[in-house]
Amino acid sequence: MIQASNVTLRFGKKALFEEVNIKFTEGNCYGIIGANGAGKSTFLKILSGELEPTQGEIIITPGERLSVLEQDHFKYDDCLVLDTVIMGNQRLYDIMKEKDAIYAKEDFTEEDGIRASELEADFATMNGWEAESDAATLLNGLNIDTELHYKQMSELSGSEKVKVLLARALFGNPDILLLDEPTNHLDLDAIRWLEEFLINFDNTIIVVSHDRYFLNKVCTHTVDIDYAKMQLYAGNYDFWYESSQLMIKQMKEANKKKEEKIKELQEFIQRFSANASKSKQATSRKRALEKIELDTLRPSSRKYPYVDFKPDREIGNEVLTVTNLSKIIDGEKVLDNVSFTVGHDDKIAFVGSYGIAATTLFQILAGEMEPDEGDYKWGITTSQAYFPKDNTKDFAGTDTIVDWLMPYSPEKDATYVRGFLGRMLFSGDDGLKKVNVLSGGEKVRVMLSKMMMLGANALIMDEPTNHLDMESITSVNNGLIKFPGIVLFTSQDHQFIQTIANRIIELTPNGMIDKVTTYDEYLDSDEMARKRQALS
Repeated sequence: MIQASNVTLRFGKKALFEEVNIKFTEGNCYGIIGANGAGKSTFLKILSGELEPTQGEIIITPGERLSVLEQDHFKYDDCLVLDTVIMGNQRLYDIMKEKDAIYAKEDFTEEDGIRASELEADFATMNGWEAESDAATLLNGLNIDTELHYKQMSELSGSEKVKVLLARALFGNPDILLLDEPTNHLDLDAIRWLEEFLINFDNTIIVVSHDRYFLNKVCTHTVDIDYAKMQLYAGNYDFWYESSQLMIKQMKEANKKKEEKIKELQEFIQRFSANASKSKQATSRKRALEKIELDTLRPSSRKYPYVDFKPDREIGNEVLTVTNLSKIIDGEKVLDNVSFTVGHDDKIAFVGSYGIAATTLFQILAGEMEPDEGDYKWGITTSQAYFPKDNTKDFAGTDTIVDWLMPYSPEKDATYVRGFLGRMLFSGDDGLKKVNVLSGGEKVRVMLSKMMMLGANALIMDEPTNHLDMESITSVNNGLIKFPGIVLFTSQDHQFIQTIANRIIELTPNGMIDKVTTYDEYLDSDEMARKRQALS
């Protein structure tokens, strides 16, 4: 059990949250939700002891081990991958190292023998003999090949390091597990594995995530942070949403009844206060009126950008034909004879763990890269807008947001652009910010603004939900559902794919699967499972 008791955190005069009292108990998974800046990750840091609250305390049941998903991807670069995972249980790892050091001594003393015996007993109690196999199982579940287990962390890619650090957090059955955005940079197979792991995890889990499907799948409870307060709901994300909306509706209805009663009392008082025979009744109603208090309905701190892709022209029947595209990057053939045709109703999700293939394909289709072999042809009625996974070069300059967007605006007017930005949550002088200092989420909202201004009828979007909060993800999700053109996209957000795509393409190093289906049907189909297995 871990408990926050009267926890308050202030930065200067601003309170991030105040007098938080929440108990997290064994066997439950708690999803922490709230707008960007609400303090979700900060609250996890307080729970882990990394950050001290201004007042209050964190209480953990004595003897329970707490494990945290590390955010520093370079912290263990000098360590072996397998050792990094086992370090998730630091006490066990220390015992292993001390034991090995004693056995390596040339002058092994009687005291060394006694100490080694003590360590062996502790080692066996902590299932130390299974440590390496347990660590390997976690790594394999997250698609870290066995050949990487004994390499240095510094030799791994960024996404591989993320998986190792996740395995480290999960290792050794911790009593309390704190996970901050655990699905970031995971492929969809790894996310599915993690979902099953957490569903079967018997201890306490506290997780921050922007992935709605993930929260719905794993969470038994939801903690909503809004206006410096935390409200605990029993149930997953969807249950929280329905419950919170129901609560607001009930408060509005209660206020309406109170307002009607107030009006009725005021009318009686005004009518009969000067009437001697009714004066006692008027006085009584005055007292009743003074006791009526309307419930305070504070609007949520959550803000939803306005995302609406409106094409300037309707798309024709001939959209896109891709023929035998091949591309080698750094000696690796990432595209090998890729061919497909896009119809005018297609919204295609490119899925799978081989993400570089889709990214390379999108760069070619957007005209940013030439294929080594093969070709592609867009229909004459199409116009394209491209959302890159890496937008670093797009925002390298020192233009203001307004100046950056001006070339794409249908009206070359700063007032129009600033009005457009206001709908994308850039208020006041935000439009005068330099693009090279924007946060990840701000850059995404600017890029989405550009795409909306272009009025294209064919959208190519490589991980458009990265860096966005849940409210922005919902807005993009709904905007693409309504979009009447074609969409080629990638995402690690299960619900995003399921609600948008009507066709799934998986590019693998050994071939391609192309199926007109929903994402859930694709994942659950035995036929597709066999094809994926054959190509892996």
